Amino acid sequence: MLIEMPRYTEIFGSVKIHELQRVLKLDSGGFENPRAKDISFEEIKNVLRRLAIVIPVKDENIHLLDGVLRAIPFDCSVIVVSNSDRDAHDIYKMEMDTITNIHNLTQQEILIVHQKDPELGFAFYEAGYDFLLDKDGLVRDGKSEGMIIGMLLAKSLGKDFIGFADADNYIPGAVREYVMDYAAGFCMSESPYSMVRLHWRYKPKVVEDKLYFKKWGRVSEATNKYLNLLLSTNTGFETGVVITGNAGEHALTTKLADLLCYSTGFSIEPYHYVYLFDEFGLKAEDIAYPDAASAGIEIFQIETLNPHIHEEKGEEHVKNMLLGSLSAIYYSKLCNDYVRSKVLDELKDILDTGVLNFDGLEEMGVQELRFFR
Repeated sequence: MLIEMPRYTEIFGSVKIHELQRVLKLDSGGFENPRAKDISFEEIKNVLRRLAIVIPVKDENIHLLDGVLRAIPFDCSVIVVSNSDRDAHDIYKMEMDTITNIHNLTQQEILIVHQKDPELGFAFYEAGYDFLLDKDGLVRDGKSEGMIIGMLLAKSLGKDFIGFADADNYIPGAVREYVMDYAAGFCMSESPYSMVRLHWRYKPKVVEDKLYFKKWGRVSEATNKYLNLLLSTNTGFETGVVITGNAGEHALTTKLADLLCYSTGFSIEPYHYVYLFDEFGLKAEDIAYPDAASAGIEIFQIETLNPHIHEEKGEEHVKNMLLGSLSAIYYSKLCNDYVRSKVLDELKDILDTGVLNFDGLEEMGVQELRFFR
């Protein structure tokens, strides 16, 4: 793979955020290029063998899940964490049947677990992860809870890298590229504490019966804007380096996964940045992980060659994502009154409400944003 070298890196304490890198060629020829990194297929394969791809699923179209599973490179282990309906048609059984068929045909290692399995809840309780459980002893609903299940299973398999893929992608070839991009990012990393976050080249929409290749989504624009504002107000220099605030397609080393804290709901991806800024940034008072601070934490942002076409979840879904993302920024240790006021103004516009203040934010449920390791 031929991938653009980062032209600029924003350094904030021990956190290094590399500027956007474009995929120049999915299959390269091994030629030296001072402006690009040529990564051999063998290097990528070496990472794939040590990588688990986690797919959180909740009542997705079974045909889309089938395509996503078939696209993931064989060398990777696949972990499907389902929170799908078990009543009526029993969608979870359909998912298991699909996975069984693919495994029988390919012999790829694929694990599937249901988020509400009582035995899983008991295992988490016994392991000391009871903060993930509800009053009935079951793992709570939520995408981030499913992702944490997947990370723990990946660690139990002895994997060095953990990546995520959404189950509602219409283009299987795009999913394959995402996984290869993850591997390329890890091949470039100089730190064992690194993360690769993908920026879709286009996110097509249907406009007047035609595909319009939109560059930015509404949620991404808002989240990136305020993450950059948070960073800028703490360095004194304006930046726009963060463009992957809501990157659902991301991967990280298991070493980094071990030390991160996680938030619930749709705030999990932007909270990666918030946590790292808070705990490893210039103003961090106590460094809990000196080895990671010494090695540095690298964040790669890679623009995919393939567009991203997925199922639309509706306006309510968009608002919930925005609420979760911006509330994570609002509660950052580094967030000053100026940034908070800007976030509240943004939420006021999004939620079509009147004057919004801290109390109003709590009334909407943002106080339920939970953080856990």
